[in-house]
Amino acid sequence: MRVLTVINDPQIEKAVILCFQLYFPEAALVSAAEGARAIEALVMQSPDVVVLDLVPPDMDGFDLLSRLRALSDVPVIVVTPRGEELERVRGLELGADDYIYEPFSSAELVARIRAVLRRTVLRTGHPSPPTTVPQLALDRDRGFTVRGQQVPLSPVEHRLLRRLARSAGQVVSHSQLMADLWGEDYLGSSSRLRVHIHRLRLKLGDSLHNPRLIITVPGQGYRLNLPGG
Repeated sequence: MRVLTVINDPQIEKAVILCFQLYFPEAALVSAAEGARAIEALVMQSPDVVVLDLVPPDMDGFDLLSRLRALSDVPVIVVTPRGEELERVRGLELGADDYIYEPFSSAELVARIRAVLRRTVLRTGHPSPPTTVPQLALDRDRGFTVRGQQVPLSPVEHRLLRRLARSAGQVVSHSQLMADLWGEDYLGSSSRLRVHIHRLRLKLGDSLHNPRLIITVPGQGYRLNLPGG
């Protein structure tokens, strides 16, 4: 396993590196304190996971996250002292797979690393066929087409829509969706899921007040509707 750490605080970086040395001794660690070096390392080193703080000295942390995500589907764990919900939502929308807040224990970091790695789709090198429902096609490159028009998706949105499409016409529970997206050990609230459903509806051109494609089933979950369903 190859790990890219992008951490400006020497003490936090030391704690993260020590965690990997203790629990993942086989891991090859690549450090880049600056955003520009992180982008270069991502391209050149192809890490399996990125641990990122949001205060690189040379660029905005959210901008760096967005640029990393545009280049790769690698799992990204954000290490941050910021606890505001809007900050978390922004990071998740830009492609972060998980957040961990300072101060954190080695046990928590290890659990989150293992969770994001479990959720990573292993690439076989062979293109997988698109997932389709009428007028909607979802490809393996984080995009989909609606009535022939290509629309980009974030990694979480892609996984969410693919999961709903696999059970098109059937209700998928809140708990099942959250487990599929963030692992069986996810303990967060369903508000995170609602944010991504909201974003998907916007991108699909679905009505937010009277949706016809992604249907909310009160007390149960969501259903990707089929025409006439």
